[in-house]
Amino acid sequence: MKTALLLMVFIVTGCQSANQSASSDNNASITAPELRDDFIRGMDISMLPEIEALGGKYYQNNLEQDLVTILNNTGVNSIRARLWLNPNSSNGEPFGGGNNDLARSIELGKRAQQNGMSFLLDIHYSDFWADPKKQTKPQGWETLTFDNLRQQVYDYTAQVMQAHQAAGVVPDMVQIGNELNGGMLWPDGKSWGQDGNEFERLSQLLNAGIQAVHDNNSDKDIQIILHLAEAGNNQTFRWWFDEISAQGVDFDIIGMSYYPWWHGPIEQVKANMEDLITRYNKPVLLVETAFPFTDENGDSLANSYSGSDPIEGYPVSVNGQAQFLIDIMSLINELPNNMGLGIYYWEPAWLPIQGATWSTKAGLEYSGEQWGLGNSWENQALFDFSGNALPSLEVFKQQE
Repeated sequence: MKTALLLMVFIVTGCQSANQSASSDNNASITAPELRDDFIRGMDISMLPEIEALGGKYYQNNLEQDLVTILNNTGVNSIRARLWLNPNSSNGEPFGGGNNDLARSIELGKRAQQNGMSFLLDIHYSDFWADPKKQTKPQGWETLTFDNLRQQVYDYTAQVMQAHQAAGVVPDMVQIGNELNGGMLWPDGKSWGQDGNEFERLSQLLNAGIQAVHDNNSDKDIQIILHLAEAGNNQTFRWWFDEISAQGVDFDIIGMSYYPWWHGPIEQVKANMEDLITRYNKPVLLVETAFPFTDENGDSLANSYSGSDPIEGYPVSVNGQAQFLIDIMSLINELPNNMGLGIYYWEPAWLPIQGATWSTKAGLEYSGEQWGLGNSWENQALFDFSGNALPSLEVFKQQE
């Protein structure tokens, strides 16, 4: 590991409130390691256009600035954006959660590239949240035969790529699906509990999307990511990627989500990453991670993580957040043969402002889940509840 730079993280005096962590360790020093020049220091800021439309603002050193400018100045070098097909009801009511349609994906890609950042496009193949618990088909796709569904995946992916190209935004990386532990486009592409041919069908759907990216790549070497949650679960990753590899699916990068309060110790993540690199000869990329800076709540919806006890040894505080990030970035940076590509922090700027919700009433009706009319993520941001950059954001700076 390169020589480390001692970074002193201090909390602004008097911030013993919901805008900052009240933990007693916030004046502790932390050691921020240097990382490879090509290490991805990324952020998923899919909520940003919605928050800006609702009046949200961001500040660094008490100066109001564009969020992407703040991130760029702090060393962030890549942006990730999720894409839903049509996040609106049949009556045109938005589902919420950022309403991340094609126009917003293109907007975020433009802003990333205008700031010299790379761009990761995360295609969910759904109208709303897709994750291991649900992979709901887009509206209008529900009654397609399997052959027509596979063709629809190809056609839709091609249209997405062509629209980005027409706007002058060609992604550097594309995720075919999001948190695919359970597959995609249920029930046709579900990875378990069907008739024994689950991975044959799932692979056909994945291959259709992958082929569409390659057929519409504008001569750019776009990297394909396949993404699972539970980064510390080696059994799940081996099962899934063994099956996908046996089906001959051609991809470039293994994507992972790691939230330590859900997914366990960081040592298990390291062991899994090292095993996957050896087993599949593919690089790994942490496309989602986060950590709470406070146990306080900024709105009426309960936080996704609301405890005050340390998480896997890291205190719930700004310094705990920073130290977690330093450790996970160092771990990935030091993986064999530079096969650890980097990280993306998930929704670091999701402020608890009115309307910036996980879902609207229409979204609740569509998803059938109680996401809640509020924000459960604000205590895991890298900005306080008023939009001020936290000192923990400094760990993304590239040391000279």
